[in-house]
Amino acid sequence: MAQVKPWEENIVNGPARPQIQIVVDDRECRAGVLSTLRTDDRFAVQVQRLAVGDYRVDSRFLFERKTLSDLVHSIISGRLFHQALRLVEQDELWPALILEGTSRDLATTQMSWEAIQGALVHVNLILGLPVLRTRNASDTVNTLAYAARQHRAVVRGGLPRKGRRPRGKRALQHHVLQSLPGIGPTRAARLIDHFGNIRSAISASAGEWAQLEGIGENTAERIDWTVREVVPPYAPRLRCEGSPGPAAVVDRDRVHRKRTRQYVENARASETPQTQGGLVAPQ
Repeated sequence: MAQVKPWEENIVNGPARPQIQIVVDDRECRAGVLSTLRTDDRFAVQVQRLAVGDYRVDSRFLFERKTLSDLVHSIISGRLFHQALRLVEQDELWPALILEGTSRDLATTQMSWEAIQGALVHVNLILGLPVLRTRNASDTVNTLAYAARQHRAVVRGGLPRKGRRPRGKRALQHHVLQSLPGIGPTRAARLIDHFGNIRSAISASAGEWAQLEGIGENTAERIDWTVREVVPPYAPRLRCEGSPGPAAVVDRDRVHRKRTRQYVENARASETPQTQGGLVAPQ
């Protein structure tokens, strides 16, 4: 078997990614998530007492994890709503609730599905705390990784692309070139055939592109603008028309947090001795 050269391995696996920094609450030590995290090279793990939440990821996200059986107990005691309020009240991190388990875990509980759904509707829609579902500890760890990586991609200005990523070098080259304005499958093939590779195609001038069949001056100028423009590091990112960039995401989050804080204040003002410490679970 031929030995894979380091540069070829980088092409296949991509550049090395910095580890995801995660702080785990010390009360989660018995959960299988911590042991899975410690054997996962994607994470740099620290264990300490957290005032709120169970997992702090990349100093950006704050996750509270509950098994489905624990969810039922926390609904009955009112602890779920108290914890949800504390999560949405803090302003430093984006909070979320992870529910771990399958429907089998609810088989031995005495709570109806309507009561559980009502509680989740209140937490998700009224309090504004996102609820994520995972099947087991391994699934939870992957979800933490997905959150960190997607946030890093958005910060870098990345946007999701539709469709599947093609396999094979030729198909991948076409896929990359078709992200340029005015370039479809036919023009992408012409660029590869004419310039030989993506690097030469991207490095070409607008005049060279305009000489190719099917690529006029207007398209050539749009391509040149796309590949030549440089965004300085840490420069403010402007929201493109029709595209919610990082600034738009932060603005929406700020508005939602303001509404949530107002709701929390109103809820606290209307508390009675019977409901203090948490909201009443939906019936």
